[in-house]
Amino acid sequence: MALDKNGIAKRIAQELQDGYYVNLGIGIPTLVANYIPKGIEVILQSENGLLGIGPFPEKGKADPDLINAGKQTITAIKGAAFFDSATSFAMIRGGHIDLTVLGAFEVSDTGDISSWKIPGKMVKGMGGAMDLVASAKNIIVATTHTDRAGNSKLLKSCTLPLTGVKCVKKIVTDLAFIEVTDNGFKLLERAPSVSVEEIVEKTDGKLIVEGDIPEMNV
Repeated sequence: MALDKNGIAKRIAQELQDGYYVNLGIGIPTLVANYIPKGIEVILQSENGLLGIGPFPEKGKADPDLINAGKQTITAIKGAAFFDSATSFAMIRGGHIDLTVLGAFEVSDTGDISSWKIPGKMVKGMGGAMDLVASAKNIIVATTHTDRAGNSKLLKSCTLPLTGVKCVKKIVTDLAFIEVTDNGFKLLERAPSVSVEEIVEKTDGKLIVEGDIPEMNV
């Protein structure tokens, strides 16, 4: 069974490590804040000037003045810091973010990412994505394996305008957990009850499958 958005976020949360400074992109990535494993401390950073994002607020308890870069209402943990966007981007460009989680329209099997523009559709701009992919030490993509028309998002080469080149390290989709290697995509795990054959069929880029592929623990 393919994962829903929360399932994708749960699997990505397992990649967090104690002491990480993490930036979560718009969409599915923001859900990772709700699934940080117990026993570790992770500091979430937002481009609009907040270090120390907490989980999403409970219904009826949202503060409309407290938002992330995607304009979603959020909470702040004890000790959180607020500052201007210039300081926030200085943190990003200075290489102080350990992990970035981004959504994507397409990812190539060499690690290129297209995440900000579909020609002909109105967009507000790239936001902080270009700075994040150029500066982050580790980038994980959260996305569905195919688009609404059933076309693979995991390609030999991206067809849409690029956000970054050879920067993606891992991908979690509704079907699979994949690592980007020098030789292409490598299948590490599959979603519960999803077959390797289905993943192969829906991946246009080069996919390496070695041995038995375990199911994700989500």
